[in-house]
Amino acid sequence: MKHPTFFEKIETIKLQDDLSNFLGTFEDGYVEFTYLDIVKSAGHSCPTVLGAYLMASEGLKALYKNEIAKRGEIMVEFAQNENEGVAGVIANVITNITGATVNLGFKGIAGDYDRRNLMQFEAPIKSNVKFTRKDCNDSVDVFYDPSSIPGDPKISMLMQLILQENATSAQQKEFGILWQQRVEAISNRIGEVIKVD
Repeated sequence: MKHPTFFEKIETIKLQDDLSNFLGTFEDGYVEFTYLDIVKSAGHSCPTVLGAYLMASEGLKALYKNEIAKRGEIMVEFAQNENEGVAGVIANVITNITGATVNLGFKGIAGDYDRRNLMQFEAPIKSNVKFTRKDCNDSVDVFYDPSSIPGDPKISMLMQLILQENATSAQQKEFGILWQQRVEAISNRIGEVIKVD
């Protein structure tokens, strides 16, 4: 499986999951997500998928500081509804990382490990996403805006050719390369695109 090499340069997200520990899935419940893991589950790499990954990464670092984030113990809130814009795509990525779901997640065992009702849409927040720890109620707001890092001007023209089925194979390949170059550029300038309050 070939993919852009910059995927592997993006910082991994480390968490501890008591359910994984209980079921013997990962030793002591320690789990690590790479950007490549998320790309595989999303089926593609784009500024939105990367942004969701970075919001989770930077948000959880700020929320837990010197502790490891606790998967399944994090509330996630979005201002948008799940069908608005790309909120659903972002939510799916963050669900994979945090375990939080609205009502489709794991129901728990004897009252523990319930992953439902940890995600809320149309929440009264001003950020893209808000993360809250269940154990102490600390929270962080995370903002993501990649607009300061534009893609190559040829991307739009090439996309139109592809959508109209008028692109050559070389143009299709060039489009993919240019698309991922923008994603890579965003990944290299996290401080410009992510703000955590």
